[in-house]
Amino acid sequence: MRKAMAVLLAVLFVFSAVSAGAEAAENKKIIFCLDWTPNTNHTGIYAAEALGYYREEGIDVAIVQPPENGAVLMCAAGQAQFAIDAQDTMAAMLDLDEPLGVTAVATILQHNTSGILSRKGDGITSARGLENKIYATWDSPIELAMLKYCMEKEGGDFSTLKLVPNNITDEPAALTAHQIDAVWVFYGWSGINAEVSGVACDYWDFASVSEELDYYTPVILANNDFLQDDPETARAFLRATAKGYKYAAEHPEEAAEMLIAGDTTGALEDARDLVMASQKWLAGRYFDEGAAWGVMSPERWNGFYGWLYANGLCTHDLTDRGFTNDYLPEE
Repeated sequence: MRKAMAVLLAVLFVFSAVSAGAEAAENKKIIFCLDWTPNTNHTGIYAAEALGYYREEGIDVAIVQPPENGAVLMCAAGQAQFAIDAQDTMAAMLDLDEPLGVTAVATILQHNTSGILSRKGDGITSARGLENKIYATWDSPIELAMLKYCMEKEGGDFSTLKLVPNNITDEPAALTAHQIDAVWVFYGWSGINAEVSGVACDYWDFASVSEELDYYTPVILANNDFLQDDPETARAFLRATAKGYKYAAEHPEEAAEMLIAGDTTGALEDARDLVMASQKWLAGRYFDEGAAWGVMSPERWNGFYGWLYANGLCTHDLTDRGFTNDYLPEE
């Protein structure tokens, strides 16, 4: 009897191994390229992976760091099926006689959560407060045009703003050391970092100054050829991803642990308090009330690209270009 049982177990083990191997062989391989090192913008991806949502859809996802030339170029070249970028930085890729072959297929956050962080009490509670202050810049035409627009909208003089190169890795520390007076941040990470670090700061965001500046950042891009050749896998990927972000919204602490565990750089383990606080802050910003995850409003998308075109920041009219909601799960 024991011999018979041993033989049966051996047969079952072999069958299970063969079945698992066959299932793995059948799973579609997806490469997803981040825009930066892992952070809480990416939590839903890591949650979907940890919870098996991708495997349930028959997908094997490899999450990779961006190369030196960026996630968008990697995705456009077909080296990744999906990547992360933002609507503002996408503009340069679309504003070509032959635009890069990528399309935004989902937004991670529903609103632009970026703005200007400054020392508490320095008077930079609005755009006009930047007059005669030191600002750390990436020297991006869109960045500087947005600042100029916001300052002038409030009666400020942009020419008085003192620009220095932005090579900052810790914004609250740079403000505390008086290296700069103001810096553009994404509040869900750098603003929360100031709170966790106990650094008192003032902050104003671009979306509050003008609705045209409430654009989508970050967004998930897909390779156009992939979307055309395998639309069902694209939909399956986004179904699983939407479930991951829903879980991250409803279970921020558990999802944050999944992000930390999935971070192969190990950097997030040393920033656990920041990750937890950031994830709790972002949890309520993945969804608009009554709206499904990932959906992009054509009016808001076109509002920002229309603003770029009207202000001479692109040579082509980019309205209605570069995005689609067609691959998102139907609610």
